[in-house]
Amino acid sequence: MSMPKTLAATALAFVFAGGVALAQHGGLGKPISEADVKQWDIAVLPDGSNLPQGSGTPEHGAKIYAEKCAACHGEAGKGGVAPPYPALIGGAPLTSGIDTVKTIANYYAYATTVFDYVRRAMPYNAPRSLGDDEVYALTAYILALNKLIGEEDVMDAKTLPKVKMPNRDNFIAPYPDRM
Repeated sequence: MSMPKTLAATALAFVFAGGVALAQHGGLGKPISEADVKQWDIAVLPDGSNLPQGSGTPEHGAKIYAEKCAACHGEAGKGGVAPPYPALIGGAPLTSGIDTVKTIANYYAYATTVFDYVRRAMPYNAPRSLGDDEVYALTAYILALNKLIGEEDVMDAKTLPKVKMPNRDNFIAPYPDRM
């Protein structure tokens, strides 16, 4: 190796080593507390693990839906005017082929997944802005629209995991030990 190449390689090695040392001991950041982690540990498992306190009914969910969801997902969950706002109801059984429109009733394996998705991602323009009671109510409304629960049913941490979704048995669990 010539002298300029050796010098350049040595300088580059010092830059990388210095960056690693600075990242390890640069005094950046702070230790994260359990309370900080708890704010972001919101994943809900199929068995209902990590569902929060609260409850909601389809009737209450209909009011929230009209205010915060209908603009995108259409009246009564029938689908938005333009993509990517999908319908939340209907859809032929997935046995009709891979191109079948996927909706809550014909695709989701667990009702808790509906709750989890709504809580973390909806409404589109303000994710994580809904309270837990609102999410339970919206989930109840969507499930009732799909005729998976009754109009008077109350969804909460005990009842939601018990809702049997039509496509539940058509999935292969990637981590069966977690089920």
